[in-house]
Amino acid sequence: MTAEAAAQPAAPAGPAVGAVAPDFDLPDQHGSRHRLGELRGKRVLLVFYPFAFTGTCTGEMAALSANVDRMRTETTEVFAISCDTVPSLRIFDDRYDIGIPLLSDFWPHGAVASAFGAFDPVMGAAVRASYVVDADGRIAWTVRSGLREARDIEASIAALHGA
Repeated sequence: MTAEAAAQPAAPAGPAVGAVAPDFDLPDQHGSRHRLGELRGKRVLLVFYPFAFTGTCTGEMAALSANVDRMRTETTEVFAISCDTVPSLRIFDDRYDIGIPLLSDFWPHGAVASAFGAFDPVMGAAVRASYVVDADGRIAWTVRSGLREARDIEASIAALHGA
């Protein structure tokens, strides 16, 4: 275990594979609302990340952007979720042209990340966790990585498409 990992409290594990995913209704960077429960029939990749404009997070969002055509289809959707404000996410998207909905879990602060066991109250932000929700609204796959460890985009794409 690294010193960084030892210094940070572990977030609760969140819903296990097979569990019903917590529903949410969050605004994106443009103020449009997105409700997970309205996406039944689709597989959904949820990418929780700590902060817009930080090195690892910006790199991960660039990887999502570069692969958006491989991820989003008629039967799949992708959302990135942080505790940043809507205006911050709008500027982040404008600067990096991410091309997927960036959902704001700002208020109540971190409520959705908490429901997924992906909120660090000491840091006041989401941890780096991803979930695939299947067409029936159940967790099909999950992965976590350390604060400065980017997730494997290929693994996320394979999980999203049920590979």
